[in-house]
Amino acid sequence: VIKQMTRREFLLGSAVVLTAGGVGYLNLAKFGHLPDAISLAKIKKSPHYKGGRFQNIHPTAKMTGQGGFLATMLDFWFGNHPDTKPVKNIPAVKTELKKLPLNEDLLVWFGHSSSYFQLNGKRFLVDPVFSDNASPLPHNVVPFKGTNIYAVEDMPEIDYLIITHDHYDHLDYETILALKSKIKQVITGLGVGSHFRYWGYDNDVITELDWNESTDITGGKIHALPARHFAGRLFENRTLWASFLVDVGNYKLYIGGDSGYDDHYKIIGDKFGGVDMALLEAGQYDKNWRYIHEHPKEFIKAATELKAKRVLPVHNSKFSICNHPWYEPLDKITELAQNTDLHINTPQIGEVVKLRQPQQFRAWWKEVK
Repeated sequence: VIKQMTRREFLLGSAVVLTAGGVGYLNLAKFGHLPDAISLAKIKKSPHYKGGRFQNIHPTAKMTGQGGFLATMLDFWFGNHPDTKPVKNIPAVKTELKKLPLNEDLLVWFGHSSSYFQLNGKRFLVDPVFSDNASPLPHNVVPFKGTNIYAVEDMPEIDYLIITHDHYDHLDYETILALKSKIKQVITGLGVGSHFRYWGYDNDVITELDWNESTDITGGKIHALPARHFAGRLFENRTLWASFLVDVGNYKLYIGGDSGYDDHYKIIGDKFGGVDMALLEAGQYDKNWRYIHEHPKEFIKAATELKAKRVLPVHNSKFSICNHPWYEPLDKITELAQNTDLHINTPQIGEVVKLRQPQQFRAWWKEVK
């Protein structure tokens, strides 16, 4: 049985990997590929690519702890941070996705940032991670008990696979490899297509977009939009991170990806006149990396500035890659939202969300504390 490693075990394991056959390990296919000639031809034209790396719109420090990177990491590994993982199983629902009527507009969240949704008769899949480890190192970032109930075999054919960026908890090698025969089109940021080509995907099914570019789909468009984060598997910021807006069938669904708070939310909300549903990051935040992951108060501000009719908090409830209690994001966001007009959706993993019909969801995480 794969168990969640302690931070000390992970630190020891990392040292072993780096000292015993480290070079060979780093050559494994899971690490992907630096941007190839196809990607580079477009990357070099991007106004967001400077000095050989992509840049955020505004200066963004990755680590903001007072003691710098070392102090931040020592606190992360050895500090006292209770309840980062649940003791009990997370409740989840096993919906038969292949039997869902395609004429129904709906969404199913798989935990963390993975979602499936149907709009205008098309099937979309976002950042799927169905393997037992969202990390390049063995037994490191493993799912909470009860959360990993979906597999590639459960997926129907997917018209559009959307990948927000290439971090391991969003772009999972094992999942992507197994999905290949089911994917009709891949939509992602600049450079990320190189991983797919390296893993055997045909270039004809891959669309790489810069911020503020779009691609036509049946009945609408998918827009690639800014986010405030970073990317890369072995080398940082050689590929682009992005948020996406699916505008199809008179419905706008925003996929925030990983992002710290910035003014791009207001710009997007104003430009598109609001969105019907927003999947917004809510989790894995910390005061020591506050610019690259947004805190609950910033989540509320972002959703308000997006003019979102409904909001689904993602990036929580499946993996622990931070120091806050696993249930804290949902606790704080639902509490803060009580003083707003925001309609926060908190489905269980696997529960069907009807995109064109308002729903109420119970505070299921409070039953697991």
